[in-house]
Amino acid sequence: MDTPVSRWIDTTKPSDQARLRLFCFPFAGGGAAVYRAWPGSFPSSIAVHAVRLPGRETRILEPSFRSLETLIPALAEGLLPLLDRPFAFFGHSMGGLISYELTRHLIAHHGLCPAHLFVSAHRAPQLPNPNPTVYRLPEDGFIRYLRDMNGTPDEVLRNTDLMQLVVPILRADFELCGTYQHQPGAPLPCPISAFAGTQDAIASYDQVEPWREQTSGQFLIRALPGNHFFLNSAQSLLLWAIQRDIDLDLAEISRAA
Repeated sequence: MDTPVSRWIDTTKPSDQARLRLFCFPFAGGGAAVYRAWPGSFPSSIAVHAVRLPGRETRILEPSFRSLETLIPALAEGLLPLLDRPFAFFGHSMGGLISYELTRHLIAHHGLCPAHLFVSAHRAPQLPNPNPTVYRLPEDGFIRYLRDMNGTPDEVLRNTDLMQLVVPILRADFELCGTYQHQPGAPLPCPISAFAGTQDAIASYDQVEPWREQTSGQFLIRALPGNHFFLNSAQSLLLWAIQRDIDLDLAEISRAA
């Protein structure tokens, strides 16, 4: 049965043993499938929910959101039924920005805050976007930009029919990121763990490190081997770090109970 919650996440199967829900947000052009293997890497105490955005996968017929201002309230409403226990957010690239603004929205409008915010391969939100109008590039320039990012397989880039489906999704996601304007505010009360790829030319370590300014809690940054998509190449290290930090969060929650 299709429900508001099931549209937004890959699975709504309850986990009675889970002490914390980990919501995972995709990079530009990505979907819930990016995180499909993650649940098997975590213990039963952590329930992994991959977020599915409109315009892709089972929501391919829905229009993609082109601004965070319109996405965030809809996303918050969709996820609220699952925020019934401690939760954490992980976002890679665009997903990091989404998870950050969703956290701010939940604090301001619902009095809810994640136990931990994990941001990966995205510069700190207060830093300017060096390529805000990428989504306006002509077709050949846009595809060249995608090739330089090393995130889209060559066989996909060479497939004209497939690119006709993929390009509109990517343009919408790049517009969402490119039109984002950070509004200064109080730092988040939750800890932030940030990840940067050692060969990432899009979000370098020096650009990721200023996430430190966005929390009044603990901040930790880790450099992982790989380019912008170390999410795939260094996945075992990434998952180990996330679980370690969540285990510490759960221990702190137990002490406070």
